Amino acid sequence: MSTEASTRASSRVGELIAGMTLEEKLAQLVGLWEGRGGTGEGGDVAPMQDAMQADDTGFEAFAAHGLGQLTRPFGTAPVDPVEGALALAAKQRWLVEHTRLGIPALVHEECLTGLAAWKATTFPAPLSWGASFDPALVEQMGAAIGASMRSLGVHQGLAPVLDVVRDARWGRVEECISEDPYVVGTIATAYVRGVQSTGVIATLKHFVGYSASRAGRNLAPVHAGPREVADVLLPPFEMAVLDGGVDSVMNSYAEVDGLPAAADADLLTGVLRDRWGFTGTVVADYFAVAFLHTLHKVATDLGDAAAQAIAAGIDVELPTGNAYLQPLTDRVRSGELPESVVDRALERVLRQKARLGLLDRQPEDYADVGAIDLDPPEHRALAARLAEESVVLLSNDGTLPLAAPSRVAVVGPNADDTAALFGCYSFLNHVLSLHEGVEPGLEIASVLEALRAELPAAAITHARGADVDTDDTSGFAEAVAAARDAELCVAVVGDRAGLFGRGTSGEGCDADSLDLPGVQRLLVEELLETGTPVVLVLLTGRPYAVDWALDRCAAVVQAFFPGQEGAATVAGVLSGRINPSGRLPVSMPRSVGAQPYSYLHPPLGGASSVSNLDTAPVRPFGHGLSYTTFTHTDLRIAASQVPTDGAIVVSCRVTNTGDRAGADVVQLYATDVVASVTRPVAQLLGYARVHLEPGQSADVELDVPTHRLAFTDRRMVRVVEPGAVRLFVGRSCAEQVLTGEVELTGPVHEISTADRRVVGVRVTPA
Repeated sequence: MSTEASTRASSRVGELIAGMTLEEKLAQLVGLWEGRGGTGEGGDVAPMQDAMQADDTGFEAFAAHGLGQLTRPFGTAPVDPVEGALALAAKQRWLVEHTRLGIPALVHEECLTGLAAWKATTFPAPLSWGASFDPALVEQMGAAIGASMRSLGVHQGLAPVLDVVRDARWGRVEECISEDPYVVGTIATAYVRGVQSTGVIATLKHFVGYSASRAGRNLAPVHAGPREVADVLLPPFEMAVLDGGVDSVMNSYAEVDGLPAAADADLLTGVLRDRWGFTGTVVADYFAVAFLHTLHKVATDLGDAAAQAIAAGIDVELPTGNAYLQPLTDRVRSGELPESVVDRALERVLRQKARLGLLDRQPEDYADVGAIDLDPPEHRALAARLAEESVVLLSNDGTLPLAAPSRVAVVGPNADDTAALFGCYSFLNHVLSLHEGVEPGLEIASVLEALRAELPAAAITHARGADVDTDDTSGFAEAVAAARDAELCVAVVGDRAGLFGRGTSGEGCDADSLDLPGVQRLLVEELLETGTPVVLVLLTGRPYAVDWALDRCAAVVQAFFPGQEGAATVAGVLSGRINPSGRLPVSMPRSVGAQPYSYLHPPLGGASSVSNLDTAPVRPFGHGLSYTTFTHTDLRIAASQVPTDGAIVVSCRVTNTGDRAGADVVQLYATDVVASVTRPVAQLLGYARVHLEPGQSADVELDVPTHRLAFTDRRMVRVVEPGAVRLFVGRSCAEQVLTGEVELTGPVHEISTADRRVVGVRVTPA
């Protein structure tokens, strides 16, 4: 918005606020969730549905004073896109024509793996975004998702998730991007830019600490220290706010060291607005305001909860108006809460609506809805590209790519199950699983079907063998017989995404073990006993402890819920049509006993002679194999001494020394030799994805601002300290190929929001 337009919007917003009643003000600060087709049953896809406000009054009565947001009109039940868009337009037209102020509602939907609506393209889950190490492609995906939302009349998407993975047991790991804050920040910022390039608002969640819960339990207490919060959990959000210009943030359900985020003014106002200069809206995670009273027990009633939340900085209560309507009205009328606090939130909401063009809509603006295609070919092509870049080859004895096998047994619970390709927040698993008999509305192949298409000359047999999560072994015999009679066995195992215990991965589906769910490990071990080579395909939402399989299986392929084009991608990787290029965005754990774990551990977090337990993962962060080979040579560090407020410029040459085209991910790490507080043994400074033809070389330069090495010192100030820094280019965080050192010179440099220069990446043909 230009300066002139911003001035006009401010004037218009000021005039509106001055003329509004308290009821009209608060109506703009709440959502309305009419549930599945207006039945008020939307709690099936939200936590603790007993906290939901009943929608007995109906839309027109509820919105008599206006309405801030409409909650998920497409994302709670299978709604035909055109019919849904017409119904939404009718509601917006009613708001324009029949409320005194005539302000339409802002409409929001979930969009984590694509727009969560019936018949919309379903992209790979966020762990796959991280595995691609390709922000540019993720930005294109974000733009595609935004275009779909905009075509329906949706204004805001509740994504991306910027929680840094801290414990693989947590069910929502599948919604996260990586265990590395920089990878989370760069990929999430790209997603934000893509979505918002279409005029749709992206929403960062969950601010902050949600992923650091005790024992990996969903919505459990978080006891992260202030240094961990500042150095690990906050940086991705800071990047998306300052570099991505995001226009909305959602609070975390978490309580960090006893203080719920929804009532934390230091976080929601002090950090977000005062320090980072955020000017958008903060929206409540569903029922988070009410939870201050019902769950956290820090508020005496809903009115107290509302007063605490709005004073802390939550502008909009979602998904309904449990606390911000009558309870907050009573608080203001009694004088317990100044009306100016309401006006502060209202100004932010109305300015956002002004930026969206919602303050001056006319009834005729909602007169027509054209043709809508939520799954166009170009979106499916993007989904395929992202899936192809994200599959990680964990191990391979040379069996892959397949050499035209004649007899293949395809077994396992996920071999012929299309739902196994999708994450928890996909429409198929999030909503459609509750509507038996309704078709997905998308063309989706299972891995079995894709392999039959990929290997037309092979005789392919199939046996399910086991369920994902039961103890039933009655299918083992059939699967073992199929494997024994085959030249090759492809075992497709892993997770089933769901909500609140309805799956093995997803929101409310936490794990107390990192063994494959159910009897899947036993099944694979019996397949291995046949002597037939077994290629293990993992379709999962988290990394599992599969050390037992990495050496015994002919190959192990990891796909993190690769989406509707994922089966063809897996089949293409097995056949060799696709050269795998994904890299692990999370460590593959050795055991559940090593959790919580991060590659960003200090020396005391590694193996030690004073403990009998080895925390080292069986595959490290950044690991991934290819069907070609890459060499890294000619490390060049532009300057041996760099000021603490300067930049470290590092370059190397990468060469494809194999016989097929492929992509490498050049990874630059650092180790702070001596610091005032303990530092990680390795920290990713920058990365670059490079595609090379056979024999081709490229020079990769990473221009890294020194603030990438910043941390919170003993004074709790984020600084860059002078001293020696060891650098290495590696194939992972644990495999050093090229090494060097640089000296940071000068005084301790205190970091401010002005230090916004991002890592520069330059790839040039050698």
